[in-house]
Amino acid sequence: MGQHWKKIWVGSAGNMVEWFDWFVYASFATYFAGSFFPAGNDTAKLMNTAGIFAVGFFMRPVGGWLLGRVGDRKGRKAALTLTVSLMSASAVLIAVAPTYAVAGYGGVAVLLVARLLQGLSVGGEYAASATYLTEASAPNRRGFASSFQYVSMTAGQILGLGLQIVLQHTLSSGELHSWGWRIPFVVGALGAAVIFYLRRNMLETEAYTEATEEGAGESAGAAAERGTIRALMRHKREAFLVVALTMGGTVAYYTYTTYLTKYLSNSAGLPKQTATLVSFCALLVFACLQPLAGALSDRIGRRPLLITFAVGSTFLTVPIMTMLKHAGSFWPALGLSLLALVVVTGYTSINACVKAELFPTGIRSLGVALPYAVANALFGGTAEYVALWFKNGGIESGFYWYVAGCAAVSLVVYLTMRETRDIDLKRVGGAPEGAPAEAGKVPAS
Repeated sequence: MGQHWKKIWVGSAGNMVEWFDWFVYASFATYFAGSFFPAGNDTAKLMNTAGIFAVGFFMRPVGGWLLGRVGDRKGRKAALTLTVSLMSASAVLIAVAPTYAVAGYGGVAVLLVARLLQGLSVGGEYAASATYLTEASAPNRRGFASSFQYVSMTAGQILGLGLQIVLQHTLSSGELHSWGWRIPFVVGALGAAVIFYLRRNMLETEAYTEATEEGAGESAGAAAERGTIRALMRHKREAFLVVALTMGGTVAYYTYTTYLTKYLSNSAGLPKQTATLVSFCALLVFACLQPLAGALSDRIGRRPLLITFAVGSTFLTVPIMTMLKHAGSFWPALGLSLLALVVVTGYTSINACVKAELFPTGIRSLGVALPYAVANALFGGTAEYVALWFKNGGIESGFYWYVAGCAAVSLVVYLTMRETRDIDLKRVGGAPEGAPAEAGKVPAS
């Protein structure tokens, strides 16, 4: 039991720092947007920085392919160590990027390169972390253990928002816009260096180790196909499932996390400090809900939680977003934000293990990484930009319907997919315990 918790701790801590670096870009965008672009409309500046934010998502499929391949061929530990190295480098680049006044659009170029590195890193981090946490846990505790992925992701954002609150109360607005926004990226780079050391000494999962030992006698051709696109194509149905079940969840998640602060300040008219505090408090409760929902899925299955999320997001998104725009103060905004995040918990708490449970060990990391990264590039990374596009066009409510529509598509998938809770991860093809192993098959619920 102690070894399992050690693996979960190290995997989660690294994930936290990765997502701290990823999210502080979004949460501090309102402060550094004016540093890299010429004077103009504030919404247009946010759209420019959101566009660069989205570019990072479009590198995630590349990172998913590259680091997913590393994870399946060299081990989960190797992939996790490489992801945090890339993230550290990107944080350093943003921290030292020159402003528009100093280098014109040269600063934007540095910012873009940094986001490309972050995209590579996070593209592999999600799958490596999801696979590691799922494989490192006991079979009847996978939902609970893998829920710590979103605990750590959310903790990274909470730390970023917490640091933002501290800086807002210790620095003037002018100092924050001038140089204070660089501080979180310095902190992120230092944190990544610490995690790099921890991950170099982390333990490999038993599932991967056993699969490697059992495959020691396989042919050179079979060994060469581990973690390849060719091998993934034998699991096309599972890859499509990952994209489809991610669609609604990732749009809703980024709407109520990374975009929420800007929405509350830019659309609802709340002061930046109040909007930040709302996000901080809502995310704190959200993080605490993840293990509870994950443990519940170990008892009743994954599908009930996914269906609950999709139904809630489909029918509640429009009224929640509409009321948030007119919340007017801290407490109404916090209550509505919490309601939205409780709904989203049905997806976030278990999506990591659901995806990992769909694939056999030899292709699990790539199988999770690439389809998930594609879905995030198409829907998660563009969510903020789509929201601002609707706002800039004077039809902001169109975004609410967009989020609800994505959730409705995922609802159809959740209603038709099979249950994955009882999958035996160590059996070829992920067959359930006591059943014949058959690649790519998932047991009926």
